[in-house]
Amino acid sequence: MASLNVGNLGEYLREQRRSAQLSLRQLADAAGVSNPYLSQIERGLRKPSAEVLQQVAKALRISAETLYVRAGILDEQVRDELETRAVILADPSINERQKQVLLQIYESFRKENGLDTDTSEDTAADGPRTADPSGAEQNRPPSH
Repeated sequence: MASLNVGNLGEYLREQRRSAQLSLRQLADAAGVSNPYLSQIERGLRKPSAEVLQQVAKALRISAETLYVRAGILDEQVRDELETRAVILADPSINERQKQVLLQIYESFRKENGLDTDTSEDTAADGPRTADPSGAEQNRPPSH
Protein backbone atom coordinates (compact mmCIF):
# COMPACT_ATOMS: atom_id res chain seq x y z
CA MET A 1 0.00 0.00 0.00
CA ALA A 2 1.32 3.45 -0.91
CA SER A 3 2.17 5.62 2.06
CA LEU A 4 0.65 9.06 2.36
CA ASN A 5 3.14 11.90 2.21
CA VAL A 6 0.93 14.95 2.72
CA GLY A 7 3.89 17.21 3.56
CA ASN A 8 5.55 16.44 0.24
CA LEU A 9 2.25 17.10 -1.53
CA GLY A 10 1.88 20.45 0.20
CA GLU A 11 5.41 21.53 -0.68
CA TYR A 12 4.83 20.51 -4.29
CA LEU A 13 1.53 22.41 -4.44
CA ARG A 14 3.15 25.52 -3.00
CA GLU A 15 5.97 25.27 -5.55
CA GLN A 16 3.49 24.87 -8.42
CA ARG A 17 1.34 27.75 -7.16
CA ARG A 18 4.35 30.04 -6.94
CA SER A 19 5.53 28.93 -10.37
CA ALA A 20 2.10 29.85 -11.73
CA GLN A 21 2.46 33.22 -9.94
CA LEU A 22 -0.78 32.74 -8.00
CA SER A 23 -1.48 33.82 -4.47
CA LEU A 24 -2.96 31.31 -2.05
CA ARG A 25 -6.28 33.16 -2.27
CA GLN A 26 -6.25 33.19 -6.10
CA LEU A 27 -5.62 29.45 -6.27
CA ALA A 28 -8.24 28.72 -3.62
CA ASP A 29 -10.81 30.75 -5.57
CA ALA A 30 -9.88 29.09 -8.88
CA ALA A 31 -10.05 25.62 -7.33
CA GLY A 32 -13.29 26.28 -5.45
CA VAL A 33 -11.85 25.57 -1.99
CA SER A 34 -11.43 27.83 1.01
CA ASN A 35 -8.24 29.77 1.54
CA PRO A 36 -7.63 28.27 5.03
CA TYR A 37 -8.20 24.73 3.74
CA LEU A 38 -5.71 25.18 0.89
CA SER A 39 -3.22 26.68 3.34
CA GLN A 40 -3.57 23.61 5.56
CA ILE A 41 -2.99 21.33 2.58
CA GLU A 42 0.16 23.25 1.64
CA ARG A 43 1.44 22.99 5.22
CA GLY A 44 0.80 19.24 5.29
CA LEU A 45 -1.94 19.47 7.93
CA ARG A 46 -4.81 18.18 5.78
CA LYS A 47 -5.24 15.25 3.42
CA PRO A 48 -7.25 16.45 0.41
CA SER A 49 -9.68 14.20 -1.43
CA ALA A 50 -9.06 13.13 -5.01
CA GLU A 51 -11.82 15.55 -6.06
CA VAL A 52 -10.09 18.51 -4.36
CA LEU A 53 -6.77 17.49 -5.91
CA GLN A 54 -8.43 17.40 -9.32
CA GLN A 55 -9.85 20.91 -8.82
CA VAL A 56 -6.46 22.25 -7.67
CA ALA A 57 -4.69 20.56 -10.59
CA LYS A 58 -7.13 22.08 -13.04
CA ALA A 59 -6.62 25.54 -11.52
CA LEU A 60 -2.82 25.10 -11.73
CA ARG A 61 -3.05 23.56 -15.21
CA ILE A 62 -1.09 20.50 -14.15
CA SER A 63 -1.85 16.79 -14.23
CA ALA A 64 -4.26 15.61 -11.53
CA GLU A 65 -2.57 12.21 -11.71
CA THR A 66 0.71 13.79 -10.62
CA LEU A 67 -1.02 15.12 -7.52
CA TYR A 68 -2.60 11.71 -6.90
CA VAL A 69 0.86 10.11 -6.96
CA ARG A 70 2.23 12.79 -4.62
CA ALA A 71 -0.68 12.18 -2.25
CA GLY A 72 -0.18 8.40 -2.36
CA ILE A 73 -3.52 7.81 -4.08
CA LEU A 74 -2.02 6.50 -7.32
CA ASP A 75 0.66 3.81 -7.71
CA GLU A 76 4.25 5.03 -7.69
CA GLN A 77 5.09 3.13 -10.90
CA VAL A 78 3.40 5.76 -13.08
CA ARG A 79 5.19 8.71 -11.44
CA ASP A 80 7.85 9.27 -14.12
CA GLU A 81 5.40 9.38 -17.00
CA LEU A 82 2.96 11.58 -15.13
CA GLU A 83 5.60 14.01 -13.93
CA THR A 84 7.00 14.34 -17.42
CA ARG A 85 3.55 15.20 -18.72
CA ALA A 86 2.94 17.61 -15.85
CA VAL A 87 6.20 19.45 -16.43
CA ILE A 88 5.37 19.85 -20.11
CA LEU A 89 1.86 21.10 -19.35
CA ALA A 90 3.05 23.49 -16.65
CA ASP A 91 5.83 25.08 -18.72
CA PRO A 92 4.90 28.76 -19.23
CA SER A 93 7.52 29.22 -21.96
CA ILE A 94 5.65 27.17 -24.57
CA ASN A 95 2.12 27.63 -25.88
CA GLU A 96 -0.73 25.13 -25.76
CA ARG A 97 -0.21 23.88 -29.33
CA GLN A 98 3.48 23.29 -28.64
CA LYS A 99 2.63 21.43 -25.43
CA GLN A 100 0.25 19.12 -27.30
CA VAL A 101 2.80 18.44 -30.05
CA LEU A 102 5.49 17.71 -27.46
CA LEU A 103 3.15 15.30 -25.66
CA GLN A 104 2.39 13.56 -28.96
CA ILE A 105 6.11 13.13 -29.63
CA TYR A 106 6.66 11.83 -26.09
CA GLU A 107 3.81 9.36 -26.52
CA SER A 108 5.20 8.17 -29.87
CA PHE A 109 8.57 7.42 -28.24
CA ARG A 110 6.82 5.49 -25.46
CA LYS A 111 4.93 3.44 -28.06
CA GLU A 112 8.13 2.80 -29.98
CA ASN A 113 9.76 1.50 -26.79
CA GLY A 114 6.76 -0.66 -25.90
CA LEU A 115 5.84 1.40 -22.82
CA ASP A 116 2.47 2.66 -23.99
CA THR A 117 -0.54 1.53 -21.99
CA ASP A 118 -2.99 2.84 -24.61
CA THR A 119 -4.80 0.13 -26.56
CA SER A 120 -4.84 2.00 -29.88
CA GLU A 121 -2.08 1.02 -32.27
CA ASP A 122 -0.40 2.88 -35.13
CA THR A 123 0.90 0.63 -37.83
CA ALA A 124 4.50 0.82 -38.92
CA ALA A 125 3.30 0.85 -42.54
CA ASP A 126 2.07 4.41 -42.06
CA GLY A 127 5.67 5.56 -41.67
CA PRO A 128 7.01 8.00 -39.11
CA ARG A 129 4.63 10.67 -37.87
CA THR A 130 5.51 14.34 -37.69
CA ALA A 131 3.63 17.48 -36.76
CA ASP A 132 3.02 20.37 -39.12
CA PRO A 133 2.99 23.97 -37.78
CA SER A 134 -0.76 23.75 -37.08
CA GLY A 135 -0.15 20.87 -34.65
CA ALA A 136 -1.83 18.26 -36.87
CA GLU A 137 -0.10 14.98 -37.43
CA GLN A 138 0.88 14.00 -40.94
CA ASN A 139 2.81 11.21 -42.58
CA ARG A 140 6.40 12.12 -43.35
CA PRO A 141 7.32 11.28 -46.94
CA PRO A 142 10.02 8.63 -47.30
CA SER A 143 13.51 10.03 -47.86
CA HIS A 144 15.46 8.69 -50.80
